[in-house]
Amino acid sequence: MAQIIKINDTRDEALSIFSSGLSEPQLLHYFEPEPGVFFAESPRVISRALDGGYEPMMMICREEELSGETEQVIARCGEMPVYVGSDRVTADVLGFRLIRGAICVMRRRALPTAAEICRGARRVAVLENVVNPTNVGAIFRSAAALDMDAVLLTPSCSDPLYRRSTRVSMGTVFQVPWTYLPADKGYTQLLRELGFKSAALALCENTLSIEEPSLREIDKLAVILGTEGEGLCRETIQDSDFTVKIPMSHGVDSLNVAAASAVAFWQLRKK
Repeated sequence: MAQIIKINDTRDEALSIFSSGLSEPQLLHYFEPEPGVFFAESPRVISRALDGGYEPMMMICREEELSGETEQVIARCGEMPVYVGSDRVTADVLGFRLIRGAICVMRRRALPTAAEICRGARRVAVLENVVNPTNVGAIFRSAAALDMDAVLLTPSCSDPLYRRSTRVSMGTVFQVPWTYLPADKGYTQLLRELGFKSAALALCENTLSIEEPSLREIDKLAVILGTEGEGLCRETIQDSDFTVKIPMSHGVDSLNVAAASAVAFWQLRKK
């Protein structure tokens, strides 16, 4: 059973991981060389992290949230300490107002290889230098909803376990297998070695419409999405098997990468 602990002193050393102002990259390296920690915010996100096998360490929540969904999540967390306080007290500890019930500190896990998560996959999403955590979270939500089997990220992408990403994804970052691609090897070649054809989403000449029926017939397809604003690197476009675009109207030149991902995943899903 969880240990419910009322917060009497916001400077309590036991709360330091919440109150120290550590950046997300610092949390990532919290136990270096072992994997670090991340914050899962809201009962739904915490529940999906637990479903994904992540280990809870401690939680903070508002007193009025000790019921309903939060109570059910706490019941799944064993003897973990749960620190509770008023809205003002929890805001003092965290540095922001807690509006989604609870935040849980959870241990990260060692990431699998691309080959491991692509084994048996037929549709994978590849994110190239997507740096906005909100976009990363939204893309994961679309990937989970629209039949992507895995997500691969280049090393410059924002971490899917950052608090904003997990929240925006509604916890789907814990449901869709993902990992980072190696930095020392061209990833389109790696995709080829794993048996995938690659479709780069780009606004350039001589592209296929995303409505091209033959694209859905490809047995193993990697859908590549580029960074906000600049899109994909020229080398990625050149090295991909197909360059694909979403037809636009009313003078709109492109969609936000998260919106484009939803269109692409739906249209290119395997029949």
